Amino acid sequence: MSLSVENQPRSVSQVEQYEKCAWRWYLQRVERVEPRPAAWSFHGTAFHTAAEAWERSSRRMEPEEVVDIFRDEYTALVNKALDKEPDTDLWLAAGRYTGGEDIERRYNLGIEHTRAYVEWSRNNEPAIWTEPTDGGPALELYFMVELGGIKVRGYIDQVIKVKDGVRPRDLKTGSTKSKFQLQTYGIALRELYGLEVNDADWYLARDGRLSRPVKLDQVSADELGERYAAMDAGVKRGDFPASPGFDCRFCDMAHACFFSAKT
Repeated sequence: MSLSVENQPRSVSQVEQYEKCAWRWYLQRVERVEPRPAAWSFHGTAFHTAAEAWERSSRRMEPEEVVDIFRDEYTALVNKALDKEPDTDLWLAAGRYTGGEDIERRYNLGIEHTRAYVEWSRNNEPAIWTEPTDGGPALELYFMVELGGIKVRGYIDQVIKVKDGVRPRDLKTGSTKSKFQLQTYGIALRELYGLEVNDADWYLARDGRLSRPVKLDQVSADELGERYAAMDAGVKRGDFPASPGFDCRFCDMAHACFFSAKT
């Protein structure tokens, strides 16, 4: 195992992936296995790109301009993946859809989600917090903090001004939501900026609305640090147990996994 993998900063996605199936973590991050492509990943990335561009324009862009950003980004990502894996039957896809069907379906779905986000943000006008260092809007806000003696880094989609401080917000195009992610964001904002952070939420693109706020006022840095430290210690020990089961069918490493083949 390379020292860079052992000693690199950790992230929410690393911890959650390791806890769910450490062998997948190993295949992706140590063996560097090429993941099977999935249209849902490109859908999420393109939606985030379009939403960020809309917000950075101070919501002055025309809705179709924002939609065009989604179209261009999604198409570019899909085409790049098709160059590597042209057989769409080998792509990951959810439900009853084939890989090819899911590519087209998520293109149309992403356009709907982008239009809906523009309309929602125009109507609700969430106030984006201004990052004091560069004076820019807190969009895709990078952070690096130490939790449990471990360097932790990540990006916060949006930081919103509220009456009692700020609220980290994550934009979701899928159904999987992580309280641990929001908790990490809250601690990072407190540690780096001394901000009051009592809750967080998700913008749910599938529903065109916000989730209920997730309370963060009782979450401590020590509590979160234990999870980061435990994951980091497991990596340093070379401890990568597999957790085969139902989720293997959605795993982008399953094609290279001995354990998945036995489920």
